[in-house]
Amino acid sequence: MPLFRPVPLKGQRRAKALLRGSGTCRYLRAFGAFRARARQGACVIRLGIIGSNFGRSVILPAFRADPRCEVVALAGRDSARAVTLAKESGIAESSGRWEDLVANNAIDAVAIATPPEFQPGIAMRALQNGKAVFAEKPVAADLNGAREFLAAAQASKKPVMIDFEFAEIAAWRKAKSLIDAGAIGALRHVAVNWHVEGRATQLRLKSWKTSGENGGGVLGNFVSHCFYYLEHFCGPIRDVSARTFGLSGESTPSESSVALSGTFASGAPYMLSMSAASYAGSGHRVEFYGEDGALVLSNTTSDYMRGFKLHYAKRPTGLEPVTVDTGEEDRYEDGRIAPVARLASRFIDAIENGTIPTPGIKEGMRVQALIETARRSNANAGTTLTVES
Repeated sequence: MPLFRPVPLKGQRRAKALLRGSGTCRYLRAFGAFRARARQGACVIRLGIIGSNFGRSVILPAFRADPRCEVVALAGRDSARAVTLAKESGIAESSGRWEDLVANNAIDAVAIATPPEFQPGIAMRALQNGKAVFAEKPVAADLNGAREFLAAAQASKKPVMIDFEFAEIAAWRKAKSLIDAGAIGALRHVAVNWHVEGRATQLRLKSWKTSGENGGGVLGNFVSHCFYYLEHFCGPIRDVSARTFGLSGESTPSESSVALSGTFASGAPYMLSMSAASYAGSGHRVEFYGEDGALVLSNTTSDYMRGFKLHYAKRPTGLEPVTVDTGEEDRYEDGRIAPVARLASRFIDAIENGTIPTPGIKEGMRVQALIETARRSNANAGTTLTVES
């Protein structure tokens, strides 16, 4: 008996009529790779989640926020735990094997929430089986894995979205609109300071979050976000100089802090200081300085996503707060859910319309190249290296 049982559609004639008449279903039918499910007059995309931690706490409620999606399966490494969590979460099916989930023809798309070393293999199998993929950052443990993921996505022509969340936060979206409108003039430089204490670092755990060997450490876990949002705001990064640091007393150095600098293609410099080893740290602050003004995003709370304030200064005045509507984000207890929900809805749009979502695998590949450049720079005592396009 297969692990996942396809749910039959009620009223085949009615379903066929919907496929012919509904705009959403018509796109799905034309795209050819995704099954439309007619439920109460609407087409529902059936999603399976691989990863029972972040996958259950954030990805599950984010996709459930869109009525076009039904989460039907959960896979985790521990089969018994996956069964328990799926039952508690109202998910119909569960498994201790991701292979069963990606092989099931009743599932249209998968969301992957695993350490980076496992993502390419899971994603490539899902794409080969005709499923759209929602993946985490970084997309792989190294550049070769990212290239394989990219090649599989291009060959399959299925939508792939990468979960770069910060640009989806309301305050960040407002900042982007102001910069694009010329509010600070030509960019002079950008400074990023992100000082927090990660739980894995606090407990000195040996995991992908503290080790750069498997695509993690601060470069993979935190700075991957920074590389994406710096290019999102300011355009391509031209070069990188990086030094990474561990904790004192470690027999095998972790990767818990990093100092980065370089220039954008425009010639404007950037400076970045990130540490996951900062007890009572100052939080996350991004400062944009231009010819005509300045813009500052800052968050001193323990919630990585919720709590950002936006300030703006226009010559000759000083920094003043900018009002941002955060009502949608305040609905959720976990500040990560609202930005992921925005990405999830665009991912579903892409499935319906047969389009390429952003940020997608190309952006994921670009960030992987930036991480690789930073690692090579660190291995060469911080030598400034040009990023390969």
